[in-house]
Amino acid sequence: MFGNTMTFRPLAALAALTLPLAVPAAAQQGTLAQVQQHLRATQTMTAAFSQTDRSGKTLNGTMTLKKPGKIRFQYEKGVPLLIVADGSALWFIDYSVRQVQRWPVKDSPLGILMNPDGNVARYAKVVPTGNPNVVSVEAHDPKRPEYGRITMVFARNASAPGGLMLQGWVALDSQNNRTTVRLASQRFNGPVSDGAFRWNDPRKTGGRR
Repeated sequence: MFGNTMTFRPLAALAALTLPLAVPAAAQQGTLAQVQQHLRATQTMTAAFSQTDRSGKTLNGTMTLKKPGKIRFQYEKGVPLLIVADGSALWFIDYSVRQVQRWPVKDSPLGILMNPDGNVARYAKVVPTGNPNVVSVEAHDPKRPEYGRITMVFARNASAPGGLMLQGWVALDSQNNRTTVRLASQRFNGPVSDGAFRWNDPRKTGGRR
């Protein structure tokens, strides 16, 4: 999507996530431990993103992550949408209709990216990709299907936290709406201000959170 072969090839593995293969228990544990290490070692992250919805519409923008509990998807100019988590809630803002929706961070599939203390092995499993350099992990809470699920794809990269480079994910909500996000130009553990997660509330004049 971004003309970056390192990004494109691992994300191509998303098409193979339904392969009827089993991952041995030892390999499951080892891979999940590495994913856990990556998530705990990633305190901040910035990246360009490309988001494709179930209808095939693609939007681009910039993602900013800061733990615990903060993430921002700033869409390209002309797109009146914003998704931002401020540490306690995940907000979906549509400035074109002045609409705001709120979810607790922990109830979002993205919670796995924002929680540094979560135990990945408790609610995630390794999904076969057929490529030893690509790691795919699906996470969801079977007791709370309304939270949806997320399948993350990593490329093995010794220079990235935990030896893994997050390439993107597929999120599936409780209505089976699928959203695919591809990342490029990933940067880890640089300085990120808390002010990056403030936003203007379109429901009130001068409103800011």
